[in-house]
Amino acid sequence: MQAILDTLRASHALRLEELKAGLRIPSISSHGENRGDVDACAAWFADCLRDAGLARVEIHPTGGHPIVTGSWLQAPGRPTLLIYGHYDVQPVDPEGLWTTPPFQPEVRDGRIFARGAADDKGQILMHIQAVAAILRVAGRLPLNVIFVIEGEEEIGSPHLPEFLASHREELRADLAMVSDTCMWAEGIPAITAGLRGLVALEVEVVGPERDLHSGSFGGAVANPVEILARMLATLKDATGTIRVPGFLEDALEPTPEERARVAALPFEAGMFLREIGLEEGWGEAGYSLLERLWYRPTIEINGLWGGYIGPGAKTVLPSRAHARLSMRLVPDQTPEKAVARVAEHLRAVAPDQVRVEVRTVPGGGLPWRLSPDLPAVTAARRALREAFGREPVIIGEGASIPVVADFERILGIKTLLVGFSLPDARPHAPDENLHLASFDTGTGSLVRLFHYLAE
Repeated sequence: MQAILDTLRASHALRLEELKAGLRIPSISSHGENRGDVDACAAWFADCLRDAGLARVEIHPTGGHPIVTGSWLQAPGRPTLLIYGHYDVQPVDPEGLWTTPPFQPEVRDGRIFARGAADDKGQILMHIQAVAAILRVAGRLPLNVIFVIEGEEEIGSPHLPEFLASHREELRADLAMVSDTCMWAEGIPAITAGLRGLVALEVEVVGPERDLHSGSFGGAVANPVEILARMLATLKDATGTIRVPGFLEDALEPTPEERARVAALPFEAGMFLREIGLEEGWGEAGYSLLERLWYRPTIEINGLWGGYIGPGAKTVLPSRAHARLSMRLVPDQTPEKAVARVAEHLRAVAPDQVRVEVRTVPGGGLPWRLSPDLPAVTAARRALREAFGREPVIIGEGASIPVVADFERILGIKTLLVGFSLPDARPHAPDENLHLASFDTGTGSLVRLFHYLAE
């Protein structure tokens, strides 16, 4: 193993140039004008897999952007690891807030800045480079690996579940691994053992058949914007606790062990809040800030619109009002039940003078938790401890990675979530970046992990 790690260190400059090459491709999956770039990025990652020494590298067309697979299955009797990542990236707006152009990667202050550096080109490339180093030195891997790299994660992975189901046999594995999360802090590695699920709604309140003059009709006709505001205000009480009947009934409570791990983390809530310009937090009583983020569900208003918001005055009584809601769910909650309960509640609190329509927004994912006692977690702890020189922490994540639940539901395998970006990597924002020391040390930890998973 030492020879492999030495090879990684000696190849730092080449591996960095390889990363820069991938980051130059503007593979924005949500923009139709970038379709050619997305295809080019799929081809680039396929070449990376071939150069690393993987066999059966394929680019699979879908109804949208292609999925790249590659495998090395020459270790009979050893476990098979399915490694997932995505090569598509978020849009770069507002581009004027980037210090340097988003697709011209630049190294400064020990980091590489470019769209996709952390989410997720840099992190999936770490796995490819770890595999390449092992094959270059040892000639074989200690376990079997299958790569699945998609190009639609940033638009909700609409074609991935169907691909997993139709390629179930080719993707048969003992464990999945995803590096699309972050470390706890610089030098402190983390294993993510929980994700919240996601489902989104659009609510429309319909009143009169057309916009009305607020002088001629105000006070005599229900105003849809006002009604919608009143309806939304009933979703939570003044402390932030959800008041939708039945919504919290299925929510799995954090275990005493999970709460103890959260309490032991080096976390200062005041600093967390000050970094986003706040002095105080807000939310459900009886839970710490991290417990609310990781282990409790939430309903958030993402957007609210209706009527006139242009310059000057337009004294209109709008005929329609709209809101977008997102719900983060925890285990034992399902999107179907959550949607049904919120929709039923909103209709129940609406007056008869308006009509309420609730539509589910496509996308989303199921909540997920992983037992820290699994052998794969033990192997990851050992690998990270040796590479970073300190014990990794077990954390949760308030956001969603739908593919993790898909792996369990469709392929019947657990997922190990170990990320190597830092909390201030700014994914989805201007000046996205990847810490290069973590990139190097993390790649070395993957070499160790692949060996320890095979034991």
